Amino acid sequence: MAAPKIIVLGSLNGQIEPAFKKLATLHSKNSFSMAILTGDVFSATHDDDAVTALLDGTLQVPLPTYFTIGNHPLPPRIVAKVEAEEEICENLHFLGKRSITKTSDGVRIVALGGQLDPNLVGGQSKEQHLPFHTVDDVKSLRGANSADILLTSLWPAGVWAGSQVALDPANQASLAVSESIAELCAALKPRYHLSSSPEPFFYEREAFVHPTQKETDNTCVTRFISMAPYGNEAKAKALYAFSLNKGDASVPVGATASPFNPKSKKRAPKDDSYSRYGGDDQDRGYRGRRQKQRHRSPPPGPDRCYFCLSNPNLSAHMCCSIGDDAYISTAKGPLPTSTTFAEQGLSFPGHFIIIPLPHNPTIPSIGPVSDPAGEAVKTYNEMTRFREAIQAMIATKSSHKLGAVTWEISRERNVHLIWQLMPLSADLIRKG
Repeated sequence: MAAPKIIVLGSLNGQIEPAFKKLATLHSKNSFSMAILTGDVFSATHDDDAVTALLDGTLQVPLPTYFTIGNHPLPPRIVAKVEAEEEICENLHFLGKRSITKTSDGVRIVALGGQLDPNLVGGQSKEQHLPFHTVDDVKSLRGANSADILLTSLWPAGVWAGSQVALDPANQASLAVSESIAELCAALKPRYHLSSSPEPFFYEREAFVHPTQKETDNTCVTRFISMAPYGNEAKAKALYAFSLNKGDASVPVGATASPFNPKSKKRAPKDDSYSRYGGDDQDRGYRGRRQKQRHRSPPPGPDRCYFCLSNPNLSAHMCCSIGDDAYISTAKGPLPTSTTFAEQGLSFPGHFIIIPLPHNPTIPSIGPVSDPAGEAVKTYNEMTRFREAIQAMIATKSSHKLGAVTWEISRERNVHLIWQLMPLSADLIRKG
């Protein structure tokens, strides 16, 4: 199945007719799988003409379109449809204020609309059409375990931490943020977290990598995007399109650690009998359990990876050849020297590193290995061509006295897959 193409719109605030006409034009050219509306679809004054046009079919929604509640209550006639569990109109789907939805394209959307109501101490909110939710609403959604898209009205608190993307102080001051939603994002690790901006500004944070707790855990990356209101006078970005490739496990260039990483806490002594130099078996067991529960920090992103071309500190002078999906570099600390194979006709160490361009720890983590046209297979094939070309070069220069051995550094908890290649006596290679 092809990756779903999704288009996201900022708060319509009642501009339903121009927005859906624009959407129809874009859809005719791009064939989107679905649209997602952030913020408020309807205005606070409930434009009856727009609602009537939707309900009687005069205004058509061109493709499956999903929305949740924003900062305003839904119009009464829309509420009546929702409470009767009827379709609002063809292609327009209300996700509910608190919901977990899987679309026909297999996209898993977790939605939480409205503002946090501080007056509601406990329990889940009942009315789907009112723009308020509780902390328990947020907690209940953590049971979803995962999400392709997290759609919220509020920003997660502190999402801008560690980001190089400028956020104007005035815009930041206008935000309503939520610690609970930050915790929800950290728990679900969505591929995309979508929200809406209260003022006419667009914000797209660098992708961030969630920490993993087990060596077998996959690397999860989230992109947080907040849309400007549709039709804003500042012409800030209110339309955003992307393809949701679930097989893409790569870490984008410039990605950062998660801004929601748990803060480490100092361990207090167990009791007055705590000893710096030892303890009984129970104390040792306690330390062992603590050690097992320790969170692992996320691997470095491409901007700090020794093998990524996007690293500003990369030793570019050591790169020999750059292809479409991989490149070759000489080893910084080669095992042979320039004289090791001089008698065989090789006047340089010959220790090379073949490196894929995607920032991934293994070939399968790049994408499906069963897809011949996929990134994983293309990367593997180019790395293989580099390996065979170097082997042929070493054999030719040494009059076939030398061959080459290649070994792979490939682990799920690795930072970046590499192949190392080094010359070796052809006789030794033949002997195995």
